[in-house]
Amino acid sequence: MHAAASQACSLLRVLSNPDRLLLMCQLSQGEHAVGELESQLGIHQPTLSQQLGVLRSNGLVNTRRDGKNIYYSVASAEALAVLQVLYQQYCPQPAKA
Repeated sequence: MHAAASQACSLLRVLSNPDRLLLMCQLSQGEHAVGELESQLGIHQPTLSQQLGVLRSNGLVNTRRDGKNIYYSVASAEALAVLQVLYQQYCPQPAKA
């Protein structure tokens, strides 16, 4: 149980940064190129590159190169599960009339 708690804390530590959380939320919707992430989220290139590097080094995202473009996608099922819970709690759908 201690090992599982340590792994959970590591994941939550990475997701606790607002820019990384936004990136993971966007990537949970599908693969995106770096330029798309920059324009959709308003995170400027130096910060974007730094935060994507943190996500990559922690095994939360995969990369794929196509010509000059680098595409990112979610690599962690655990991170996706956490994002789903956060989405349900903090991004509720409006009630239908």
